[in-house]
This record gives sequence, structure tokens and C-alpha cells, in this order.
Amino acid sequence: MITPWLERLLYLVAAVLFIIGIKRLQSPETARGGNQLSAVGMLLAILVTLSSRAIVSYGTIAAGLVVGSALGLWMAKSVKMTSMPQMVALLNGFGGGASLLVAMVEFLHLRDTGLKATLDVAITTQFGVFIGAVTLTGSIIAFLKLQEMLSGRPITFPAQKTVNALLFLAILVLGAWIVIVPGVPVAAFLALVALALVLGVMLVIPIGGADMPVVISLLNSYSGIAAAMTGFVIRNEVLIISGALVGSSGIILSQIMCKAMNRSLANVLFGAFGATVASSAKSSAGLTVNTTSVEDAAVQLAYAQLVIVVPGYGLAVAQAQHQVRELMELIEKQGGVVKFAIHPVAGRMPGHMNVLLAEANIPYDKLFDMDDINGDFERADVALVIGANDVVNPAARSDPGSPIYGMPILNADHAKRIIVLKRGMSAGFAGIENELFYDSKTQMLFGDAKGSLTKLVAEIKQV
Repeated sequence: MITPWLERLLYLVAAVLFIIGIKRLQSPETARGGNQLSAVGMLLAILVTLSSRAIVSYGTIAAGLVVGSALGLWMAKSVKMTSMPQMVALLNGFGGGASLLVAMVEFLHLRDTGLKATLDVAITTQFGVFIGAVTLTGSIIAFLKLQEMLSGRPITFPAQKTVNALLFLAILVLGAWIVIVPGVPVAAFLALVALALVLGVMLVIPIGGADMPVVISLLNSYSGIAAAMTGFVIRNEVLIISGALVGSSGIILSQIMCKAMNRSLANVLFGAFGATVASSAKSSAGLTVNTTSVEDAAVQLAYAQLVIVVPGYGLAVAQAQHQVRELMELIEKQGGVVKFAIHPVAGRMPGHMNVLLAEANIPYDKLFDMDDINGDFERADVALVIGANDVVNPAARSDPGSPIYGMPILNADHAKRIIVLKRGMSAGFAGIENELFYDSKTQMLFGDAKGSLTKLVAEIKQV
């Protein structure tokens, strides 16, 4: 056992490590170290908690650690990069579910022992239950959509917003009743839990696949807020601080991503974007697509002075990041410069492309955010688009009838020549035609990205 003052001091140290760790996550160069600092902070917080509170037997805790660590190791080793968004969504749900269970157990414990909770504990318990339940089921729905076990299109029905509003109102009424009136039946509390679980489902089913990166970030924020509420319930300072950090950073990231799509958070949550197949004011009828061969594309890339690669979800699906690195090295041996343009919502989760390229050991200083690289496209000899779609669609600038009109995009169409690696002409998440594919400067290299890049590498070696 440690003294209370030492416990709080060590919790403060852990909180400082969390803050510094999150700060360092803002740059790819320092992100790994930031993650390690946060992990050290979490380990310290766990050790302090175990040494100061015998909540359950150490045998039970050890069993939980063994099972949890084994599952975590298995997931880290077996989950593919394309499935990383699903895993993140599921982990958000686990966090919400843990907060829900702690809040429920604390409420039922106080009721069984006949103790009366203080007002702050009573209120935060209800918030912990509510937010934890919404996070749990909302994250499960996000996982099912990303895993394509549930339709990626928004699922809507008449008066859906009214139903959601009534559910929220019923939860508020039940929560207020439980807090204000002592001795409320357990059935009322269980009804609150059930309604919150249903609301989590109802809030996420009308959100389409194109908005999943924002949803994942927001659910991460919810899990942090739920953890902070749980911290108030069990009087744990480090849980309050860490939960608040996760909650606030998740909301900030969600707002940044919404800005990158030129949409409000309310529109993402309640706009049912993509509920119907979008139709642009412009049509591709009569337009032709220029195709190219591996040999021609290899010559263009080999002699280019500046190549800007635009990665998208298709790159993750093909698991072609290592071939991209090899291509980059060959172009640079020929005297060219290669840069990577990263759109804030490329892929299916925040930072998806950054993590994918880092896995292939592509130097961090070659990865550029949209605002930093858009001005370079005019000087680029080749813009190599690999599996990206909506984030390079000029309709966002030129077509007021397009659902993505006004969304900031990467200026791939400003390059002297564009080569697009794609399996076919299928639309992106927004469900609309990509004007870039019909540009006179664009050449389509159809096929699996990994296979195409492997052939390009082999061909450039012979140039």
C-alpha cells in the first residue's frame, strides 16, 4: 500500500506523460515516441491503482491481464491494415462498454448497501451509463459497416430524427428521476441502459461509409468522455484526466476532418450523406477514358523530376505500400523527387494513410498534408493516384450539383500528367463519377494496385 499523497503524485506524473504523449502524436516523426510515453503513463497508473486499491483479488486481476494481453497481441498480429479501422471502432466500443459496466456496478452496489450517492456521483453515474452504452452499440454498428456485414449506405426510415429525439428525452427523464428520487426501482435504471443502447444504434445507422473516419474519431471521443465520467464515479483522478484528454482530442480531430470535407459535424451525424446514389449535375456520357500500359507509365515515372503520389483506400486494400516504397526508391535513383500527398479523410480512419506508409518505412518527411502540397502539383511531372477517388475529384470545385461540391481536394488535376491505378471505373464512397478519370491528361492503368506497382518496378529497372 502507498500513502494517499504519493498515490496522487504518481497519478499526476502519469497524467503528464499522457499529455506529452498526445502532444507528440501530432507529428509522424515523434508519434512512435509519444505512443511509448503514453504507454509508460498507463503502466504507471495501473501499478499505482493495483498497489492502493484491493477492489478484487489479485488473482482475478492477473487472469484479466493474461486474457486481455493475449487477445490484444493476437489482434495486433493478425488484423490486416485494411481492417485497422474496424479494429479501432471495436476498441472504442470496448472502452465504452467498460465504462458502462463500471457505472452500472457502482450504482447497483450503492443501492444494495443502502448508501446514498452524493449528487455529483449520482449525476456522473448516469452520464457514464448513457455515454458508455451509446459508445458500445454505436461502435459495434460502425464495425459492422466497415466490415461490410451491414450496408455501408445510410439506413433511414420516416421520422427517424423524431424517434431519436424521443429516445434521448426518455433517457434524460429517467436519468433525472433516478438522481432526484431515492429508491427508484431497478427496472427504471435497466430501462435507461436499454434505451441508451438502442440510441447508440440509431445514431450510427444513418451515417454512410464515406463519413466513417469522422464517426470513428467521434466514437473515440465518446469513449474518453465515458471514461472521465467513470473517473468521477469511482473518485479516480487519473481516469478523469486521461478520459478528458481522449474526449477533447477526439472532438478536435472530428472537427478538423469535417472542415476537410467542408461539412459541419451536425451534417455528418444527421445528414444521411449517401442515402441515395448521388447524381452530379455533369454526366460522363460521351466522355472517353485514356488507358496506358505498364511500359509507357514506367517511362514517364522513370524520367520525371517530381512525382506526387496520392494514396487512397485502394492502396490499403491491395497491401501495396511496400511496392510503393520500392517504386519511390527507383525514381529517386533516377534523379527524381517523390512526395506523398495525404488528404485528411483518405482511407477509413484518421491517419490511415500515414500509418500505412509508415509501415513500409517511407520517410516521414516525404508525407505532406493537403495544404502543404497542393501548390506543388502544378510543378509535378506526374501525379500518381493509387486507389484514391473522391479526394481528387475536380467536381468538388467545378460542379455545384455534386454532393461533394465545396470539399477541399488534392489538386492532382493540376499536374502535367496524371496516372491512376485502379481496378475499374467504380465510384468512391460518395457514389459519383470522378471527373479526373476523364481528364485529357489522365491515363488509367487498370488492375490490382500491388500487381501494377510490381510490374512498374520491374519495368523501371530496365529503363
